[in-house]
Amino acid sequence: MTTEQPDSIREEVRQYLAGHLGRQVPDEENIFAVGLVNSLFAVQLVTYVERQFDVVVETDELDLRNFCSVDAITGYVAGKTASAVG
Repeated sequence: MTTEQPDSIREEVRQYLAGHLGRQVPDEENIFAVGLVNSLFAVQLVTYVERQFDVVVETDELDLRNFCSVDAITGYVAGKTASAVG
């Protein structure tokens, strides 16, 4: 596992969401609350995070708060990669 910089994580997540949602998403926008995605996409998003950033999302971390926005995903991944290295 490598340590990802928050800016690079943020940019990769922005690109992924834009590609799947067909539009840019503001970093703080809750993609679930505004109805852009559904529970099936949540599973796809978790799978993307695990593969793209080489992290394991533990059962107790399967919380929409970790995956609801670009900001949330960036913070989650940055925290996971930092704790794995440190």
